[in-house]
Amino acid sequence: MQLPYELILGWRYTRAGRATRRNGFISFISGVSMLGIALGVAALIIVLSVMNGFQKEVRDRMLGVVSHIEIFAPNGEALPDAARTLTQVRANPAVIGAAPFIATQALLARGEDMKGTLVRGIDPAREGEVTDLALELKNTGLNRLIPGEFGVVLGAELARSLGVIAGDKVTLVAPSGQVTPAGVVPRLKQMTVVGTFDSGHFEYDSGLVLMHIEDAARIFRLEGPSGVRVKLRDLHQAREVAAELATTLTDNLLIRDWTRQNRTWFAAVQLEKRMMFIILTLIVAVAAFNLVSTLVMTVTDKRADIAILRTLGASPASIMGIFVVQGAMVGVIGTLAGLAMGLGVAFNIDVIVPALEQLFRASFLPKDIYLISRMPSDPQQADILPIALISLVLAFVATLYPSWRASRVNPAEALRYE
Repeated sequence: MQLPYELILGWRYTRAGRATRRNGFISFISGVSMLGIALGVAALIIVLSVMNGFQKEVRDRMLGVVSHIEIFAPNGEALPDAARTLTQVRANPAVIGAAPFIATQALLARGEDMKGTLVRGIDPAREGEVTDLALELKNTGLNRLIPGEFGVVLGAELARSLGVIAGDKVTLVAPSGQVTPAGVVPRLKQMTVVGTFDSGHFEYDSGLVLMHIEDAARIFRLEGPSGVRVKLRDLHQAREVAAELATTLTDNLLIRDWTRQNRTWFAAVQLEKRMMFIILTLIVAVAAFNLVSTLVMTVTDKRADIAILRTLGASPASIMGIFVVQGAMVGVIGTLAGLAMGLGVAFNIDVIVPALEQLFRASFLPKDIYLISRMPSDPQQADILPIALISLVLAFVATLYPSWRASRVNPAEALRYE
């Protein structure tokens, strides 16, 4: 099968200058354009993969403490019928775990130090169904939460800021006080620290207090759980399942999924990804439009060749096709090289970054500053395909004007002084 001559000539012009010194500068500019496209594509893939990795790492750590869906009564009241709610929730095929809880805010004090905290009353026997943190603490902290003994498990940062360890006493100040003839007196309860946890998420490590659900009900004067925490088979279906549960639950309850609990943070990450995509795409655009100068110089250099082809019967469309092929070849090769380079770095960043740290004797992610001490990476097809398509489209668009100029060359004018 014989290839079209436009394709053969376009590929030959792409390699111009390798055999002759006359066209060496054109070949150099073409190589720079190709390298620029490759570096731009690789930079886009690496940056977006690292951002995806950070997002996934923080999300996984957050979901170690937060359940996929929370169902709770309005105004922090007890559920009308906790058993019925649990039964209706577990009836959904997407649900793999459900556990009751009590959530409220309180002050935790030790001596003169006082911290605002989020108090979560849990059932230690069921909490492992909805959070990974509960599974990790099952034999080290949660099993020490015995009803009636008023024990608490504190976040590691909270315990450090209060200067307490397991066995120390702290005072819990409930938000609703007791009405006495002297006025409203806050309710205080002395609690025993039975353990600490480190989720890797500063917000929860510095402000979350876990206690037995029965102790929480007594302290905050509730008749039962104030809500139900739910774990799903697929965390990405949280919104859809939450909408389904809203139609199946009989009581008037509020439903919140994990994407809404941290909506501001996820929205900020998505905005950063879009801005980085736009900024780095400009690198690819600049490299792609270097093809314009490359092709213009090639057209000027090949005017005699173009004129000869026209006299032999080549149509303007065929001439245009030759130079479109030349520019497209540069775009395709640059894009493929960028994909190979970017994916190679993205999939091996856990090896490359430690090697660079050892080479330069530096730490890119110090453990005492960042929650994550290693560089995460998560290349996603939804990012890579648009990058490749945009690169190819930009390279193709950059070839149109010079190719059109080539098709407009007048054979008589071009051959006048040959």
